[in-house]
Amino acid sequence: MEGGAGLYNPRTVEEVFRDFKGRRAAIVKALTSDVGEFYQQCDPEKENLCLYGLPNEQWEVNLPAEEVPPELPEPALGINFARDGLSEKEWLSLVAIHSDTWLLSVSFYFGSRFAFDKADRKRLFDMINGVPTIFEVVTGNMKKQTKEKSSAANRNGNLSKSDSKVRSSDGKNSKAVQASNEEDGSEEEDEDEHGETLCGACGDGDGTGTDDFWICCDVCEVWFHGKCVKITPARAEHIKQYKCPACSNKRARP
Repeated sequence: MEGGAGLYNPRTVEEVFRDFKGRRAAIVKALTSDVGEFYQQCDPEKENLCLYGLPNEQWEVNLPAEEVPPELPEPALGINFARDGLSEKEWLSLVAIHSDTWLLSVSFYFGSRFAFDKADRKRLFDMINGVPTIFEVVTGNMKKQTKEKSSAANRNGNLSKSDSKVRSSDGKNSKAVQASNEEDGSEEEDEDEHGETLCGACGDGDGTGTDDFWICCDVCEVWFHGKCVKITPARAEHIKQYKCPACSNKRARP
């Protein structure tokens, strides 16, 4: 299977984190924008199935590895059997939780395999911990943090409605948040609480390119890179209420 330890061996903290982000992006895609296809592939009448996220950001539903022990830790076994026994939301949340657990186990498998020391293990965990979990993305549990950021930005009278929904990655909005925090006398506290804005799709933070822009979902209030949700600045100007792929899918299903 692609991504097996025999074929792919990230050896540094940065390489392991890149592997983690690729696998995470794949699973997020399966549980949000590709959820219809993922749901259909998890037929309870089939054998034990697992959801694999691959380093190239592609996902697949497949049988578990036959060798014991496997080259890499295996994802949760038999996710398809629970599909019709739970509501779709509960089932997707459960798959998300087990997927988060699997991603951690894979990353620290590589860390152990290549003898990361205490400092490297902590650095790897801190990098992983800086990205929203799959469970947070699928359930919208990032809502509180992003809502607080949006509220702080909107308190600044210089921000228009379109500015609060779409922003570039050159730090303009972060300056507006900072100005608002200074008015409240809680700049230091809010900086610690909010930290860097992370994209709900890819998990990356603010980019350095001046052409990058973000859009905020009006339902879950999570920020996304425009390129991750295929929204251009020109198109965003004509969207009265933007719904991210996950929220659009939830509204479409009973």
